[in-house]
Amino acid sequence: MAGRINDEDIALVRERARIDEVVGEYVQLRNAGGGSLKGLCPFHDERTPSFQVTPSRGLFYCFGCGEGGDVISFVEKIDNLTFVEAVQRLADKVGVQLRIIEDGRPGIEPGLRMQILEANDAAAEYYQQQMVTGEGLIARQFLAGRGFDRAAAEMFHIGYAPRGGHQLRDHLLAKGFSPKALVSAGLVREKGWDFFQGRVLWPIKDSGKSVLGFGGRRVYDDDRLPAKYINTPETVVYKKSHVLYGLDLSRSNIGKKRQAVVMEGYTDVMAAHLSGVDTAVAACGTAFGTDHARLLQRLIGNNGALSGEIVFTFDGDAAGQKAALKVYQGDSEFVSQTYVAVEPNGLDPCDLRIKQGPAAVRDLVASRIPLYRYVMDNVVHRFDLDRADGRIAAVRAAAPLVSSIRDNSLVDGYLRELSQMVGMDVDEVRREVARARRNPAPARDQRPRLSVVPDPAPAAPAPTSSMPWPDPSDRRLAAERGFLKLVLQYPQLFDAGWNLVEPADFRHPAYRAVFEAVSQVSVGEQGWAQALVEATADPVIKQLEVALLVEPVLTSEPDSRYAAAYADRVRLLSVTDDIAELKSRLQRTNPTTDRPAYNAMFTDLVELEALRKELIASGSGALEV
Repeated sequence: MAGRINDEDIALVRERARIDEVVGEYVQLRNAGGGSLKGLCPFHDERTPSFQVTPSRGLFYCFGCGEGGDVISFVEKIDNLTFVEAVQRLADKVGVQLRIIEDGRPGIEPGLRMQILEANDAAAEYYQQQMVTGEGLIARQFLAGRGFDRAAAEMFHIGYAPRGGHQLRDHLLAKGFSPKALVSAGLVREKGWDFFQGRVLWPIKDSGKSVLGFGGRRVYDDDRLPAKYINTPETVVYKKSHVLYGLDLSRSNIGKKRQAVVMEGYTDVMAAHLSGVDTAVAACGTAFGTDHARLLQRLIGNNGALSGEIVFTFDGDAAGQKAALKVYQGDSEFVSQTYVAVEPNGLDPCDLRIKQGPAAVRDLVASRIPLYRYVMDNVVHRFDLDRADGRIAAVRAAAPLVSSIRDNSLVDGYLRELSQMVGMDVDEVRREVARARRNPAPARDQRPRLSVVPDPAPAAPAPTSSMPWPDPSDRRLAAERGFLKLVLQYPQLFDAGWNLVEPADFRHPAYRAVFEAVSQVSVGEQGWAQALVEATADPVIKQLEVALLVEPVLTSEPDSRYAAAYADRVRLLSVTDDIAELKSRLQRTNPTTDRPAYNAMFTDLVELEALRKELIASGSGALEV
């Protein structure tokens, strides 16, 4: 039986827990003017502060990586806690006695998550100590055979699980951990046996360096479990579709270099980091999926433009090709460009380091090719290119790949590459691709499908969004952004109708969605901004609201005239777009054969021109945005 925390108590925690004091325990904050504070973001590596805290609204936001929220969400993210645990921790800090309302729903026992993390940390320390024992010799020999010395083992905190079956359990029980916590952590089985026995272990950590679970490799021929690798079972902190091995070492480098290199195994990640590829990570016990993609994209950052890169290292065999096709099907999850690095002789990065040295691993990543090109080559060569119908079929199969290229300036070049692959004239290829775009094959989407077993869905999937993120530096949208900042931060400066601004006046869908969301809450009441953010379901819009609430306006003392000028500017730009569209329609309309429609559009044009002149005369044209 679980319960929920009384809403009034949660509100009281938010009120008493000053966000500047809580964040200040992790981040050095300095005055940024306008009642805001700035510091270096704790969620990604940066040299210039882009992390901003606004105490008056109880919000934080990083304009570099996009993380944002209130004091509770900050504690959740920074300490890897659930919402309930974050509230409990803050409540203890500020002296709020929480009331639990029983709701009859199953849930996580309060405090269990912290117990599991503490147990995992203690287990990792114990396993690492076993590496230097007599029994741990086999683990040391295994690592040496893969090219790793003692310093490498210590760098990655490699451990060894004894074969006895109860050593870890007895050790942790003696340290005060409860049997329930050890079972819940996946360290001990229900009947009391250690989950890992006689295996080399890699601790799997989150970006905050908390141990979430372990990956274990068989080193004994008579191991009772046939699987070469086993992982911690799913727990409240370890969900294999949400974790990446090596993230604790690579997080800051991923943000700094705007690159992530995805390997296929633990030793490959070790070899990469020791070779100077310090952005390497690997999925743990499952294929790379959409949740992994979102995690990496958040670390790389998303500023609304194609930036950064994800490099996948696959084996050159059929399994590697299958993995590449599966990743490509989820390529839309990335804003960053995606690449593939394949060693021509079939060596994985670990073997490559052993046989050819660290430079060869670096060269492998440097020789990456675009993911679409690798997939295109595999798609094309499934057909008989010696036959005319086979060449046509190959082009049609590859057409969705060309259509998916996000940089339109590169399409012509890719069409030429495709024509060379299949041996056809480029103009003929262009026509076939255009025909395939107009007439897609039935019951197929825009990407080639492969019969693969899907990853099991996580218990609580992360929210998704198809909403594009607006570029804050886009001058064409500066008026919309400035207007919304005033609406969210100074709603009292506008009349009840927002000075005649309507949703249709916004050209960017995300800004339009924020304005529509404002109309769903009682503006001006105590805590209305917090209510707005909490009521917003779309994760992109939620983060955009936080950003607009934190981002300073362009003047230190805005007044109603300033707000009205912004409203008029938004309307002026909208009217200008409408005029351009109407003129285009008039140009395409024959005034002789369609006189009524032509006259109606001309009348509308006259009215819009009059409104445009009125808005210009009001002074909005001179507003500096």
